[in-house]
Amino acid sequence: MALIVAFLLGIANFALHAAVLERRRQLLAGMGWPQWAGRASMVAEFAVLLGALLLVQGGYPQWVWLYAGYTLVNAAGGWLLLRQ
Repeated sequence: MALIVAFLLGIANFALHAAVLERRRQLLAGMGWPQWAGRASMVAEFAVLLGALLLVQGGYPQWVWLYAGYTLVNAAGGWLLLRQ
């Protein structure tokens, strides 16, 4: 069950991350960020999800709570960026 919850939280994180990248594309381009920075941030997001899934699968279901906290922080940051 914890593995499913972590996976669903990962889907939410990816959706929010993609929405922020799409909406803030001009802002990031104006800051001089390279074109590959958005893809690199998605790879980092995947690494965090993979780590959480491996830890939960490895017998540490309490890590899903840490990943849920990470998702809440991401949601708050995404909301702040997207509300403008």
